[in-house]
Amino acid sequence: MAPRRRRTEAPGRRWSLYLLFAAGALMGVVLWAYAPTLPPEILIARYADDRSKFIDIGGVRAHVRDQGDPDATPLVLIHGAQESLHAWGDWARDLGRQVRVISVDLPGHGLTGTWPRDEYTLEAYTDFVEVLVDTLRLERFALAGHSMGGAVAWSFAATRPDRVSALILIDSAGYPRQGETPWPARLARLPVLGDVAIYFRPERLAQRSLTEVYADPAMVTPERVRRYDELQRFPGNREATLQRARAQEPLDPTPLKRLKVPTLILWGAMDRCIPVADAFRFQRDIKGAKLEIFEKLGHNPMEEAPEATAAAVAAFLATIPAPAPLPIVPPAAPPEPAAADPNAVQPAVIPEKD
Repeated sequence: MAPRRRRTEAPGRRWSLYLLFAAGALMGVVLWAYAPTLPPEILIARYADDRSKFIDIGGVRAHVRDQGDPDATPLVLIHGAQESLHAWGDWARDLGRQVRVISVDLPGHGLTGTWPRDEYTLEAYTDFVEVLVDTLRLERFALAGHSMGGAVAWSFAATRPDRVSALILIDSAGYPRQGETPWPARLARLPVLGDVAIYFRPERLAQRSLTEVYADPAMVTPERVRRYDELQRFPGNREATLQRARAQEPLDPTPLKRLKVPTLILWGAMDRCIPVADAFRFQRDIKGAKLEIFEKLGHNPMEEAPEATAAAVAAFLATIPAPAPLPIVPPAAPPEPAAADPNAVQPAVIPEKD
């Protein structure tokens, strides 16, 4: 009996099967990892409330909250990168007993989305704040900023000093970053890969980022991770994040030395995003600045210890004279009627017929 011959497959067919399997696996990973943009109406219903207003600010429908005493000193709050006005929720509640608290989602963040200018630089955000306060008819106000929003705040105060009565910087950006660039920024700057990566599972990216933000791991709750994730998926926000990361330039702290506005600096000693050493640099460069360091807090002290940090702000603002009211300008008197010209032709008076 002749031996049975082993059946072999052609090498080309075997490689085709391997490639088909690999392509299928890759497609499965892509489908699993892909996070689509979410409808704005769903996110607005979920993250806006009766305190929210949507106002046209320079052509963008901005999400704004205007809380507290409407007749008190205005305090404008500017959040950091990938954040939203929700970061100020506790401060708005506590400080609203003393001042008028205004918070906003910057373009490319939260429920505001993109704007026609399609630019997300420090200068663009500073201009946006000017349009915001002009729209709200704020002549002079206290201004607070966190992280990237801190750079926006001090940049505004340096270029428009007559508008700012007090400046509050919370773990603020301001100096060239020392050491290695964070991995999300490095990833975003990669050609092609960065364009694709922004659409993959931002929830996982949010969770990883938040573990760096908060000193206490208990702050990284499922609800907070979900909010960061979903607001990043508001239409246009991911594209704005990518554009901002690629256009980012080293900050120039030179204008800080020109600031003459009363300034309070708050910092978490356990900040892993911006080193606490920068807090002392701000205090050195801004004449007369006051510094308070919170030993057990991280990058977001206004969320990690809202009562203690809000109390520090309230005490600071109590030392700042209220902005003088604008002078009341009486309306101009109507012009005197011109004297009659005796040589002018007068209209004839026609008597009525009986």
